[in-house]
Amino acid sequence: MITLQLIGIGTGNPDHLTLQAVKALNAADLILIPHKGDEKADLAQLRQDICADVLTRDVEIAEFTLPVRDPVITDYIDRVNHWHDAIADCWMTEINARPGVQNVALLVWGDPSLYDSTLRIAERVSKRVDLQLNVVPGITSMQGLTAAHQIPLNALGGAFQVTTGRQLRDHGWPADADRLVIMLDGHCAFQTLEPEGIHIWWGGFVGMPNEITISGPLTEVAQKITETRQRAKDDHGWIMDIYILERG
Repeated sequence: MITLQLIGIGTGNPDHLTLQAVKALNAADLILIPHKGDEKADLAQLRQDICADVLTRDVEIAEFTLPVRDPVITDYIDRVNHWHDAIADCWMTEINARPGVQNVALLVWGDPSLYDSTLRIAERVSKRVDLQLNVVPGITSMQGLTAAHQIPLNALGGAFQVTTGRQLRDHGWPADADRLVIMLDGHCAFQTLEPEGIHIWWGGFVGMPNEITISGPLTEVAQKITETRQRAKDDHGWIMDIYILERG
């Protein structure tokens, strides 16, 4: 049996690690780190730096090249499922190359429960090998964003809805929702909304030393956010951002 530890590591700040996460990393025989190409090499390096900070024993660390989504597959769900299959193949290749390994760890950005595919990939692996799964929760980008802006996630007595930029762009503002948390938005989908009466709290690289935050009425700050986001992406080669919208 192989134990697979999915360890939430927060939003890139080594201080986000919990004591539970530190113990889980030190219990591992092998730590797998995905590499997403030269433009995003610092994402892999951040994981390496976290390991260097907290490991108190020798643990093998293996980087693997993360597959990319097949652009030939036009259906979104089919394309993602095919991609997940390919990532599961990568995990199995690394594990099978080390027959004595019993405890494998993966460092998951944020938390494995929220808009992350690691649990779905682990399910694929469990069909190929006798697997015991352990999930260590981490700080999410939602928490990083609300901390940066010093706001509660929900309005007084109110609810909020978490969705994606693609959903907002394709389907508009969800019915009966006054406050939205928008994740995975690579194209600033808030630009598709009628901005009057909407307030936005935006953050890039939340929780990290290069954190950027902008907030205000969408009519006043939308262009500033899009320009700031593009400059940051050009500077770093990538950006992780998130925002909250409220209307009324």
